[in-house]
Amino acid sequence: MGRSKGDQRVMSALTTRVAGIVSGTDKPARRPARAARPRKQLATAVAYMRCSGLGQVDGDTWDRQLAAITKYAKAQGMQLVDEFRDAGVSGTKDLENRPGLAALLDRVESNGVRIVLVENATRLARDLMVSEVILQQLSDAGCKVIAADSGTDLTADTDDPTRRLIRQVLGAMAEFDRRVTVLKLRAARERIRRRAGRCEGRKPYGTRPGEAAAIERIRALYRKPHGHERRSLREIADILNAEGVPTRTGKPWAKGTLHQIIGRGLKTPDQQQD
Repeated sequence: MGRSKGDQRVMSALTTRVAGIVSGTDKPARRPARAARPRKQLATAVAYMRCSGLGQVDGDTWDRQLAAITKYAKAQGMQLVDEFRDAGVSGTKDLENRPGLAALLDRVESNGVRIVLVENATRLARDLMVSEVILQQLSDAGCKVIAADSGTDLTADTDDPTRRLIRQVLGAMAEFDRRVTVLKLRAARERIRRRAGRCEGRKPYGTRPGEAAAIERIRALYRKPHGHERRSLREIADILNAEGVPTRTGKPWAKGTLHQIIGRGLKTPDQQQD
């Protein structure tokens, strides 16, 4: 039984496709490549290292500390972007006597790095009080300090009663210092206010160069003419605008502006100092 023309066309197409695959001229279509996943951005951190004796500077102390810090950073998916060192600095010295640690604090305050890695807690300080003071300064800067040997967050809350007591005392001292500062500033403002009439805020109109003449003109316009009614603030504003008397902002004179100036007594700079 003969094949139909349709069957012949199908067989011809299949024969051509098979021949092409065998010869390599007809390759199956490849699947589209998957889009690459965006890489997760690594958290940035800085390293702090310290050795107490100058004789240790030439030893392996730096390599040992940096190796421990680098290993921890890699395991936690962190990127070390800088390192700071204090050579020959005792663990009982506070931040003011550590140029490396002071530079580190300046770095974290200026560019947003919020993680500091140390080999262990003793590299930060051996004295408990000094350690808590330094940790408080770094914590106030929004920084987290982590010991690479244990992964402990040294700035986190702790159950150690001694550390808690020190942190509470430091907090109380800071609050006391803030309150004393507020009282001193308040007393200083009161002294300035009694002497000059005001202390802070925007300087009133009439205190800047060239404004005294405008105050005198406003005073003259506001003065009640003999046998006539006092001009309204709207009328005074229209006259000042017509005469080209400038305001501080360059905008036209308005009733509200004149109300504030007249309410202060139309004082010139010399009169305000008296």
